[in-house]
Amino acid sequence: MDLKSLIRDIPDFPQPGIVFRDITTLLSDAKGLRYTIDQLSEKCASLSPDYIVGMESRGFLFGVPLAYQLGIGFVPVRKPKKLPAPVYAVEYQLEYGKDCLEMHQDAMSSGSRVLIVDDLIATGGTAQATAQLVEKAGCELVGFAFVIELIALAGRKNLPDVPIVTLLQYE
Repeated sequence: MDLKSLIRDIPDFPQPGIVFRDITTLLSDAKGLRYTIDQLSEKCASLSPDYIVGMESRGFLFGVPLAYQLGIGFVPVRKPKKLPAPVYAVEYQLEYGKDCLEMHQDAMSSGSRVLIVDDLIATGGTAQATAQLVEKAGCELVGFAFVIELIALAGRKNLPDVPIVTLLQYE
């Protein structure tokens, strides 16, 4: 299946010169969505994760059905003050400022094997911060999975040395 044909390109969004890769058209296509989850499952099963960790909010869209398909749990990573129990927090740099991600401290047992899932890898900052949360929890990061990789932004170089699965790549 040609997944790229299901991704809509939006030129000059959110600012001039940027081409936004819109996954909402993929999500609304039943066969394309099923194929995407099946492909992620096929490519990630050998990593044998105990949990999928997905970042707010598009990581939830692919992480939850992937966890279901693999028969494992899902752990959400959220923006500050969205989770009710004690959390681990990591601040990370954005192009113009800082942001923060949080994960419940009791979400996984120490030593659990974790696969981090998101819709897209650009510079890798959010994925790297999520990997730090996994480390704080005393868990083993077994890999990353993304539907889309923006090659020109070289996000891979900012991630730990573990397997990285991507289904689509754009220059």
